[in-house]
Amino acid sequence: MDPIDNYVLVTGGAGYIGSHTVVEMIEAGYTPIIVDNLCNSSRESINRLEQITGKQIEFHELDILDERGLEELFASKHITQVVHFAGLKAVGESTSLPLKYYENNVMGTFILLKVMAKYRCKNIVFSSSATVYGDAKEVPISEDAPLSAVNPYGRTKLHIEGMLQDISAGDSEWNCILLRYFNPAGAHPSGLIGEDPKDIPNNLMPYITQTAIGKRQVLSVYGNDYETPDGTGVRDYIHVVDLAKGHIAALNHLSTKPGCVAYNLGTGRGYSVLEMIAAVEKASGKKINYKIVERRKGDVATSFADPSKALKQLGWSARYNQNDMCEHAWKWQSQNPNGYDPSPIDHA
Repeated sequence: MDPIDNYVLVTGGAGYIGSHTVVEMIEAGYTPIIVDNLCNSSRESINRLEQITGKQIEFHELDILDERGLEELFASKHITQVVHFAGLKAVGESTSLPLKYYENNVMGTFILLKVMAKYRCKNIVFSSSATVYGDAKEVPISEDAPLSAVNPYGRTKLHIEGMLQDISAGDSEWNCILLRYFNPAGAHPSGLIGEDPKDIPNNLMPYITQTAIGKRQVLSVYGNDYETPDGTGVRDYIHVVDLAKGHIAALNHLSTKPGCVAYNLGTGRGYSVLEMIAAVEKASGKKINYKIVERRKGDVATSFADPSKALKQLGWSARYNQNDMCEHAWKWQSQNPNGYDPSPIDHA
């Protein structure tokens, strides 16, 4: 691979998982070009990426709905592969603004694929989600489990997976890898990049760490009457750097011309909400104020991956443990109390 002539387009590369993947891509010898509209991310993350990697990173503030802008980029660079993260991801918001999600996620991907086809770039790694399994009846969840989404966000992921399967079936030159993430957590060990939710966090870990640092007064734990060891929901939390390395394994696998194939990215074991709270308390040395509230509609008791297919076919498995996730998440949060925003923390 000649890094001067071959570029990998990373849509949503300024975001949480995208930024960590860019670090791993550069370390693996790939040359990324980031496009991001910054609606859920910050330009500061690009500066931090350059700090970590010691490389100048090409960045374009561009929306994937901007077909002309994408065409100009593909016309000017020899892009051979795409890693596609760009998408709205708040489950709650998707239920109240479904059209926004279908336009951004599904239509945006359609435009991206259309431009890719025009410029004969037919290799893509897609950021999917374990939400495509809906309320899975059996755990661990394998890739051949029945697919069914229970909210508009999940349905957009499922719809895009279907699009990729269809174009791959219709044209054997297309190679599409669908990465179904379980629950990303943690941050880069440097503490320079991490999860920076724009508003109320959708994921558990930043909610815990923001409560620990005093940005939020209390953490709501949704239900303590599930059939789990301590009554709280059990999920498969995976360190974001492990997740990022999964994308490198996927990019490498594209060269084998696999067609369209899906892989779970998870650890294969679950932790309860209370176990995660206890681990962050240990990492931070702070007591976390939480309260038990009613279950959320649609939440399942237990969900964790069967990651054996990724190990067998990609040679990938998670390396970081629960303590690593919590320590790195706390390092990021404590060094960046307001995320990428430099303004002082408001304890109100």
